[in-house]
Amino acid sequence: MKKKIDLISFTFMNLNTNKLIFFFISTLLLVTTFAVSSEKNITYMQILQKPNDLDLNLKYAQQQGKMGNFKQTISTLERLNMLYPDNTEIKLYLLSVLVQVDSPEKASTIIEEMKLRRDLSSEDLETLQEIEEELKDREPSLWTFAADFSTGAIFSENVNSVSSSKLKESSGVREAFNSPKFDRTLSGSMGLSASRPVGEESSLLINLSHTSSEQYFETDDDFQSYGLTLGLDTVFLGQSISPYFIVNKSDYQTDADSFSKMYGLGGFFSVGERNSFSYGWSYSNSKGNDNTMDSSANETNSSGHGLTLGHDFIVNELITTNISLGYSDSDARVDAGNDYENYDIGFGINFAFPWAFIAVSNSMSFNDYKIADTSVNSTIRSDFTNTFDISLTKAIGDLFPNIDPNRSLFINMSFEKLYSDANIVNYDYIADSFSLSFSKALKLN
Repeated sequence: MKKKIDLISFTFMNLNTNKLIFFFISTLLLVTTFAVSSEKNITYMQILQKPNDLDLNLKYAQQQGKMGNFKQTISTLERLNMLYPDNTEIKLYLLSVLVQVDSPEKASTIIEEMKLRRDLSSEDLETLQEIEEELKDREPSLWTFAADFSTGAIFSENVNSVSSSKLKESSGVREAFNSPKFDRTLSGSMGLSASRPVGEESSLLINLSHTSSEQYFETDDDFQSYGLTLGLDTVFLGQSISPYFIVNKSDYQTDADSFSKMYGLGGFFSVGERNSFSYGWSYSNSKGNDNTMDSSANETNSSGHGLTLGHDFIVNELITTNISLGYSDSDARVDAGNDYENYDIGFGINFAFPWAFIAVSNSMSFNDYKIADTSVNSTIRSDFTNTFDISLTKAIGDLFPNIDPNRSLFINMSFEKLYSDANIVNYDYIADSFSLSFSKALKLN
């Protein structure tokens, strides 16, 4: 184009649609406030404080585009377009982004509106015509394809949940709990996603995934897993709604193969500028095949449903908080020791530091079993667990720009400590684990 436009460098690291479904919504909310690659970055809180500042908002739109958050870029430019309807530069900037992310309908509407204006300079008109020609020459691309990869390791201090007393009960008799405690597990996963818009406010997601896991000393976590996810993101009565359906198959090395399916609905809505609320319901069904190594695998075949509620709050440009509540009920083929109700409550605080994103959380879980497992003793099991977790996420490109110029390769580190208190000695234990992983997302078209 002859006219010089301040275009951003598009990386297509993220999809335009809400790629993940309900249980990822809170993470997606944090990403929109996580503009922290340097001290010069504009934060979402600054935008809330100065929504009419043209220069500040344009810089924010540029910054979000470079991070791959194109939905936020378009949203900011559309708001500026309403505030400054006579600003040609904003319209051309918005047009350039819409063309790049394959939104021909919105782009065509703006082009037709600009053609009716009589105050366009010859240079602006020429630029508009070039954008229109580019839009006509572009093959309509309804589908967007992406791939994501991750690999990592988990180092467990008490992988078998050995009780603190190193004792366990079996048929009412206490004996030594001699299972190994220390172990490490390596894992890798790959996902392929396809998404396309459905109307103006909806999008369809199809995701195929594969996970491989290898445990060093024992075999409980040696498996291959395959999954298929179908999801729809849409807007209804001002709320973002996401129904989904998931099927999964896990092939264990020394255990029965497992099959599961789950469907549900998640949603969220905002209240004011700092609060958002989320909710969800799910139903699941899982089955295990009997084999020569495990002739009783189908005893744990179960179905269950769950409810979740959540609240996220923006404290300031650095800190966000979240609260979550959950309830689930599981019914198994063999009731004893397998049927239970679970109640969860969790608290989290997140820090969007310029050098990394850090999340700290603490959750409590209450498990009430319905029928006693007489292979242990005649007491009906009841558990309380408290889990503390701290995690750090950092883009490799912040440290080594030459290796990761688009900031699409991330390092993730987390530490977890779990305390379990139960009325049966087998389930009184403390477990620590540390995980290290790397993840990367790519756009394929």
